[in-house]
Amino acid sequence: VIAHPKYQESKRIAIFLSMPDEVQTEEIIKDIFKQGKECFIPRYKPQSNHMDMLKLSSVEDISSLALTSWNIPQPSDDDTAREEALAGGGLDLIFMPGLGFDKKGNRLGRGKGYYDTYLERCMKHPRGKPYTIALAFREQICESVPVTENDVPIDEILYEDC
Repeated sequence: VIAHPKYQESKRIAIFLSMPDEVQTEEIIKDIFKQGKECFIPRYKPQSNHMDMLKLSSVEDISSLALTSWNIPQPSDDDTAREEALAGGGLDLIFMPGLGFDKKGNRLGRGKGYYDTYLERCMKHPRGKPYTIALAFREQICESVPVTENDVPIDEILYEDC
């Protein structure tokens, strides 16, 4: 991931804070800060499909975040001091989680549509849609995954031996 050309050229990167069953992102987050890039993480709004990408100030900043019902750290609703990526300069790259992927770039998420809705918002930003890379285990690559007209294909899927 760290040697990937799109990662190298990106300055503003959104990345998920991984759950135990997902590709672990902690080392990537550390590298984002080490390289002086800007790091944004999701804040999901429960009971909706709305998500914002909020700026992290450091790796240590993660430990100050509240845990969601999914046990994922995220900025609280009353945390208004953080920059939201689309309110600022947009994003260059989004690393995306998922349950399953196919080689056509289709992604099976957790069913709420957070990332698809966010990517639709990105397309309205002057900077346009950022490049999207899914981080997956080889076992998550399927022949095909079900999609609807609201699903936004991923630009690239990275997994072992890909």
